[in-house]
Amino acid sequence: MRQGNGTRRDLLERFRTLDHAVLVGSASFWEGIDVVGEKLTLVAIDKLPFAPPDDPVLEARLRACRSRGGNPFMEHQLPEAAIALKQGAGRLIRSETDWGVLMVGDTRLVDKPYGKQLWRGLPPFARTRSLDEVLAFFQSFVKTDAEDSKHYIC
Repeated sequence: MRQGNGTRRDLLERFRTLDHAVLVGSASFWEGIDVVGEKLTLVAIDKLPFAPPDDPVLEARLRACRSRGGNPFMEHQLPEAAIALKQGAGRLIRSETDWGVLMVGDTRLVDKPYGKQLWRGLPPFARTRSLDEVLAFFQSFVKTDAEDSKHYIC
């Protein structure tokens, strides 16, 4: 299922009721979404959630920051992206028994100096860049009781 092929509410209802469903949506699915349990075990974020630079409201805020001698990226854009990333990651773990993988496909998270600040805003979890480790993590829930592990990896 993908955003645009039905209302947000209808897509979420179908996602919650179907087995092995995949839902592709934009940042509008990062807030107010509560899918508990094994219906949601992977959240994939393709790009870090920086606001579009051509947004007129953002342009005005950045201009105001610059005019008072501030650093618009460090003072506004980076903190806003950190909050948005945390909200997106928060879709994955909604209860004490939830488990899953947060996949962030944007290499800036590890390649750029500001990536460390974004990491710090996320809940503590094991981190990896190894697909084999991710697959082993998923397989551990198929073969064992999910209560044995309540962490997730990225």
